[in-house]
Amino acid sequence: MSESPPAVEVTGLCKSYGGTAALDGLDLTVRTGTVHALLGPNGAGKTTAVRIMTTLLRPDAGRALVAGHDAVRDPDEVRYRIGLLGQSAALDEELSGRQNLELFGRLYHLGGRGAARRAAELLERFGLAAAGARPVRQYSGGMRRRLDLAASLIMRPQVLFLDEPTTGLDPRARQAVWQAVRALRDAGTTVLLTTQYLEEADRLAGTITVIDHGRAIAEGTPDQLKDRVGIPRLEVVVRDPGRLAEAAALLGTGTGTGTGTVTDPARRLAGAPAADGTPALTRAVAALAEAGIGIEDIALRRPTLDEVFLHLTGPAADSPRKAPA
Repeated sequence: MSESPPAVEVTGLCKSYGGTAALDGLDLTVRTGTVHALLGPNGAGKTTAVRIMTTLLRPDAGRALVAGHDAVRDPDEVRYRIGLLGQSAALDEELSGRQNLELFGRLYHLGGRGAARRAAELLERFGLAAAGARPVRQYSGGMRRRLDLAASLIMRPQVLFLDEPTTGLDPRARQAVWQAVRALRDAGTTVLLTTQYLEEADRLAGTITVIDHGRAIAEGTPDQLKDRVGIPRLEVVVRDPGRLAEAAALLGTGTGTGTGTVTDPARRLAGAPAADGTPALTRAVAALAEAGIGIEDIALRRPTLDEVFLHLTGPAADSPRKAPA
């Protein structure tokens, strides 16, 4: 069975503003039916790339194919097949949630009955049916964001672009949006996500592309990117601070590295690299128990996506970025 063609295929995309390059030869491929995240520092080119792929901006060079159509040559065909949730809500505060969705439906030529039917479906799907008759100005931030997401799905898009969809939301509202994104993926919608929350990319995306200075500098699954930073690390908190150095030495022996160290005396924390993961943890626990060293906590910690991000892009002050995001 042949693999479906990519939902998004970007080649050599370039865009400059006043002599400053926002995109400098960006290449990107998004597989159909997946959640793909774009990560990068402010000014890396994420939003500029999304604007080009959604036909809101013309590139200076390069090509963007979305759902099989060229974003520059066939913008109407692209717009018909995509949904876009931008950083700012596109809702009328005075209209009800239902009226907002019906308005979007009419703008897409669904007709009165079709728009009403689609609005009812989406309100139910996003848990907003009970609030559908209330003015949007009475909605919480999370409710507004879910309604905005519902509006982007009026036409059942093949590809949905989410540009920092949970910025400013509290953890409960963010979880609700994450759940909605997973449901969309499971239903076959391709989602391209830009986010400033690394946990969001880790939780949602099957593939992550890290971009910096307008170029893709790394790509892979969250686990693949973490593996690029370094091997897992075994960390232990001992009960008796007087035995911390001894525990560190035993960790080095148990992991086979011989490089156990006291990493935080105030927290009674010692650690060591653990290339083979769980077997190293098992050996270390046995060695500590045999030595009679009591422990309060022991864990095998993989590099985080935050560490991947900093490793790949450097500190925020590494260089000035004047281009739009």
